[in-house]
Amino acid sequence: MTSAVASTVPPRRQRRLALGVLLAAVGLAVVAFPLRATWWGGWVLAIAEAGVVGGLADWFAVTALFRHPLGLPIPHTALIPANWQLMAARVGTMVGDRVLTAEYVTREVSRVDVADLLARAAERVRPADLESVVGTVARWAAAELPPDAAVDLVAWLRRLLLARPVAPLLAELLEVAHRHGWDQRVIEGLAGILVDALQRPDFREAVADLVDGVVGSYRQRMGAYPSLLIGLANVLGLINRDRLVSALHAALRRVVDDPDDPLRRRLAEVLAELPARLRAEPELAARVEAAKAELLSSPVMTKLVDDVAVGLHRALVDDLGSGRSELAAWLIDQLERVRAMVASDGALRRDLDRWLKAQAAALVGRYQDRIADFIERGVHALGPEGAVRLIEEHAGDDLQYIRVNGTVVGGLAGGAIYGIHLLLRLV
Repeated sequence: MTSAVASTVPPRRQRRLALGVLLAAVGLAVVAFPLRATWWGGWVLAIAEAGVVGGLADWFAVTALFRHPLGLPIPHTALIPANWQLMAARVGTMVGDRVLTAEYVTREVSRVDVADLLARAAERVRPADLESVVGTVARWAAAELPPDAAVDLVAWLRRLLLARPVAPLLAELLEVAHRHGWDQRVIEGLAGILVDALQRPDFREAVADLVDGVVGSYRQRMGAYPSLLIGLANVLGLINRDRLVSALHAALRRVVDDPDDPLRRRLAEVLAELPARLRAEPELAARVEAAKAELLSSPVMTKLVDDVAVGLHRALVDDLGSGRSELAAWLIDQLERVRAMVASDGALRRDLDRWLKAQAAALVGRYQDRIADFIERGVHALGPEGAVRLIEEHAGDDLQYIRVNGTVVGGLAGGAIYGIHLLLRLV
């Protein structure tokens, strides 16, 4: 039996029960009517008549919620179909304003020990599970990623970064990285990526164009005399973009190869101080936002990032399509390191616990209106007929018992009133 059929059988059974109780009251009234002259016959007749009235009244009330009784357009009936749009709006408002609030989510999420859940999940995950997941994703990516996927992703990330303040997020990420000793690895990793990329002629040329753009931008902001000196140095070949790029390449290589490199140490010091400065110095945060906007809006940077995205997509597809993907092996190794770190590092789990809970509350606060609107549109999409059917399927038993109770309670009330009448006659 299907679920739809199963859900309709109990209401039909209870409907027959309610109708049977009402007909029993009618039958009792018919039988007791000839005996109404006796005290007990009148009492039984009063019980039966009151039961019939109570049953009919509750039948009318229940029916009036969903439709017009007997099809008659009686005022204030068919309440749910007539007020369905208002009800849908009220449901969305109630959920959005009174249920799904940041305070409620924060209170409920605070009861969940996310750190313990992360620890247990990390302990249960096996290397074979990571290999299976990464292999599945790699095969899908090699087969399904379109050529412009990387460019579209980069464009989406650029729009996201332009729309949101980056200083608070940067401060939080740098603080977590420094606390767990990841800042040195971040410096080395980013420098290594740039060193490898600068060995490609197309990337090197794009960086040279970026250097020209930066020099030109600063020259425009300077006064006439410094600008003239820079222009003269450029004409005489003292400012050579290829030499600048080569110097940058050499400096980055030293950062990668030498842990005691002065530039590397200075970068580590700057990264350690930057979170506190970003929070305490509004001017610095404003400069970071301005630099972000200028960098992301620069035509040279846009071309550079798009070229890198196209090359990255091509390299990824070639690597993931091979039988022994280096990227997949690297991802498995990194995921295994993260798993082991989460399983063993209690401080990291507590940081993740706080961050996830804060993000959950922030997401609710940010999308509260959208969630309420989504719920309202979902309820409204049911339509009046669908809403009536849904309520009757889920509350059909209780609705029929209201009719049964109306008959029973009406009969008891009628019997009690007639009993008082008999007592008063005896007095």
